[in-house]
Amino acid sequence: MTDEAQLRWMALGDTTRRPAVVMLHGGPGLPDYLGDVAPMVADLAPVYRYDQRGTGQSPWRGRHSFARHVDDLAELLDAWDVPRAVLIGHSYGTDLASRFCLTHPDRVAAMLLMCGPFVGDWRTGDRAERGRRMSAAQLERLHALEELPHRTEEQEVELLTLAWFTDHADPERGWHWAAQGARRRRPVNWAMNSELGAAGRADPLGEHLAELRACLPARAELLGGVDDPRPVSALESLALRLDLPLRRVEDAGHEPWLEQPNTVRAHLRRFVQGTLGS
Repeated sequence: MTDEAQLRWMALGDTTRRPAVVMLHGGPGLPDYLGDVAPMVADLAPVYRYDQRGTGQSPWRGRHSFARHVDDLAELLDAWDVPRAVLIGHSYGTDLASRFCLTHPDRVAAMLLMCGPFVGDWRTGDRAERGRRMSAAQLERLHALEELPHRTEEQEVELLTLAWFTDHADPERGWHWAAQGARRRRPVNWAMNSELGAAGRADPLGEHLAELRACLPARAELLGGVDDPRPVSALESLALRLDLPLRRVEDAGHEPWLEQPNTVRAHLRRFVQGTLGS
């Protein structure tokens, strides 16, 4: 990158074809985890993914800001010779995609926002639903782990498993996926998470929705799991404010491709095929 940072990226499919799809993972502070999603559309268009700076195999130490991460994506598009991309963001990746669109609308061919962004007071409903899905002992243990000044590797895995299993509609399979993710998506860059969280509170995306609506590409959609603990009503409200369709995935939570892979594959393929035909 222009500041000498090195970012790990991956491409799947015929990279000579245009437009290209870029998948933006969530977190913030996690490495890329969309390796199971990319093949769903890689025969239709090339799919690029990358570890955001400071995560996974993109080692970096420094202050994190939305501007820096938006610039990273622009530089990567230049490196890939992709003038306009189809952005598919998940969770925090939807925030990054939205802020990139605000800054570089001419470089966004289409945008699919999956399980986000969540704006306004959605956290109250999220906390309440997570509390309902956890036992009192699990909730107490999660809080105890969060308060530890230092955690061992096993304690960190336990904390992430407790924090993530409620993301899914099926609690038993959700525990398996959360425990698996807790070991694979490591280490978490908690400093990055904290800094971008503070940046989001200082400059909420919700205050830019009118501007975002004005610069959205002609093809843009929201996709969300009905059983995500983050209230689907927040996505419904956002869809109205942005005048976008919201596709709901039944019996699925925050990572709907795990619980309903065929449904998510069909949505993604329809979306990308529609972009190629427009």
